[in-house]
Amino acid sequence: MTDSIMSKAATMEIPINSNGDTGTLAEDDSLEQATKLQWSLAEKVGGSRGSRDLQQVMVSGPNLNETSIVSGGYGGTTEGIIPTSSIKGPGMHHSSSSSSSSMAGEEATRGVAVEKLESVKKWSLNTYKCTKQMISERFGRGSRTVDLELEAQIEVLRDTKRKYENVLRLARALTTHFYNMVQTQHALGDTFADLSQKSPELRDEFGYNAETQKLLCKNGETLLGAINFFVSSINTLVNKTMEDSLMTIKMFENARLEFDAYRSDLEELGLGPRDAVAIARIEAAQAQYQIHKDKYERLRSDVTIKLKFLEENKVKVMHKQLLLFHNAISAYFAGNQQQLEQTLQQFSIKLKPPGADKPSWLEEQ
Repeated sequence: MTDSIMSKAATMEIPINSNGDTGTLAEDDSLEQATKLQWSLAEKVGGSRGSRDLQQVMVSGPNLNETSIVSGGYGGTTEGIIPTSSIKGPGMHHSSSSSSSSMAGEEATRGVAVEKLESVKKWSLNTYKCTKQMISERFGRGSRTVDLELEAQIEVLRDTKRKYENVLRLARALTTHFYNMVQTQHALGDTFADLSQKSPELRDEFGYNAETQKLLCKNGETLLGAINFFVSSINTLVNKTMEDSLMTIKMFENARLEFDAYRSDLEELGLGPRDAVAIARIEAAQAQYQIHKDKYERLRSDVTIKLKFLEENKVKVMHKQLLLFHNAISAYFAGNQQQLEQTLQQFSIKLKPPGADKPSWLEEQ
């Protein structure tokens, strides 16, 4: 009965009027009566001590350190009660350390973003200056640094590379056609040999032709080895040695364009006013000009050295390869098998045995 009275007193509603104010005096009296009823129940249940505790709670409010959080519903058991005094300690330190680590991560990310922004800014400025210089040169309004001797050597190299590429293309075509002819001779020799066994009346004639085709096939395979070596050497010279030199030349030409762009920028700044801001800009432009000048001169020296060594290497390689090609072709069409084999030995060319290009049975597994 006591519990029912307490629940009624605790759940008594306080009506609110339309303006959001509390009710009339009669409703205040009902609240006061509920309070008196709680006091009387407290005196009956707990005596004077319960009355004093209830009075302390009504006056000063509950102590937050002693307040409990009830996980169950209203009027439930004491299971699931978590004292608020236990919700402190390590959790606070963990939150502070995590916040500091997140701040450090944000600082690192901000630093990387700033660095990327600066690199993009420098690249954009450099691209703008080079594009401006290129357009000025194309329309004849800008000046460019010219090295007549070096540019003539570069043009000779490009023309030589185009001609050697044509030689390489024709040599590959010759290899393909000659390989097909050797394969045809091999098949024709096998056919003649088979007919020699099946045609007694023409056994000797078919036999002679079979031997001739087999000999031509053998000499053709030897010549193919020489031509393949020739093609491989020309390919290395054109697509590796010359291409490497042309890559250095391309870097040199880009450095020349940058050098002229920053030189023109410095000349334009020198024609302007000489206040403090302009002097600072001129000093910065002078520093950039010196950097690109050093780069231009370094790459110019590299190109000169590479062109010199390339010319020496080209003469040495082509002397050997042209001699090989001439001797092998002459010996083959002259029918001199011994001279053809000596030519391959002279240039240390080893022929692959038949079927060497095919993978072994272990590799096929």
